This record gives sequence, structure tokens and C-alpha cells, in this order.
Amino acid sequence: MKTKPIDPSIALREIPSGYLNIMGYVDCSEVNGPGCRAVIWVQGCARECPGCFNPDSWSFEIKQLIAVDTLVENILSNPRNTGVTFSGGEPFWQAPALADLASKLRSAGLNVISFSGFTLEQLQSKSAPPGSQALLEQLDILIDGPFVQSLAINSPDSPVASSNQKVRVFNPAFQNQITWASDQIEVHILKDGSRIITGYQGGLELV
Repeated sequence: MKTKPIDPSIALREIPSGYLNIMGYVDCSEVNGPGCRAVIWVQGCARECPGCFNPDSWSFEIKQLIAVDTLVENILSNPRNTGVTFSGGEPFWQAPALADLASKLRSAGLNVISFSGFTLEQLQSKSAPPGSQALLEQLDILIDGPFVQSLAINSPDSPVASSNQKVRVFNPAFQNQITWASDQIEVHILKDGSRIITGYQGGLELV
């Protein structure tokens, strides 16, 4: 028997104001946008796309609560980070906190990218998750649209994972900086010896 889909708006009430529920975080990634970037994978997605890279991110249960101000401090403490990328999970379900985070990082000179399973048109509609417009206003680039397994792309010439997705460049300064590709992966070794494998092939995998 199929379980009843969870209502994200109800589940998200458990997250305190000024906090994010995240699945993972790394510094200095070069496969999640242009340059060297911090990457935040938020927890929670109601879409459950077949072939999703990060199925562990679907649940809206609390995984790791972290204050927005703590993330700002962590990201800015690494001088190699020139930008931040929001992935997931679905970032726009936590749009208000991410908009606050993005605003503070942009004030410090960093650029901001977000992935989303929603299309831009959906995010601009009245049915969009709360705070979507505020987050859109803070983005330099949006990669929108759900991952569709039958349309998957694995190529050094494609910045999207499936052909229905689009790269929306809101900041003209980044028009010629689409440098990442859907065939790239990256391994980060953490202080405790665990590894994070990220990129379009690897998703976010804790080893």
C-alpha cells in the first residue's frame, strides 16, 4: 500500500526560524557551478524523481539543523569560496532561510546558484513555495526543472543532467561562465575520514 505523500509545509514547521535542515555541506567544489564554491544540500523533496542522484534527501525529517549565520561564517572563513550553490533535496522548500543566507553572502561578494526541480514559471506562480520570489531575487543563476531519467545527459558539453532542464542566467556577468558539465564528479575527504562524492554521476554519496 502506497503511503500518503507528506505535506512539506507541515513538515517544515519543525525547522526553527533562522535555521536550515541540510543533508550535507562541502567547501571548494568545482563541479557545482563556476569557480570554487561552497555547496549546501538541503533536506526534503516531495518530487521523488526516478533516477534521482540524492534519494536520501527526499525525507523532510530533521537531518542536520544549522543556523544561517553559522553557514555564513563557515563559508566566508574559506577564502577559496567565491560562490555558493544550493542543491538538495529541493532548495525552494526552504526558500526564506536560503534567501537570507544568499543575501548575506552576496553582500560579502560571493555569487549564488540554485538548482530546483520546479520550473522558473512555477516558482514565479502563486502556487510556488513561500519565499520563492525572495530567493529568486538573490540568485545569479538558476538551473530549473526536474530530473527526467529518459532525458538524461552525461556529457562534457552539457551543464544540465537532463535535456528538459534549463540554465537561467540572471546576472549577465556569468553569461560566459557555464563551466561545469554533467559528466563531472568530485571526491571530498572530510576530517573524520568519510568521503563525499558529488557531481551529476555521483550525486551526494557519503562513504
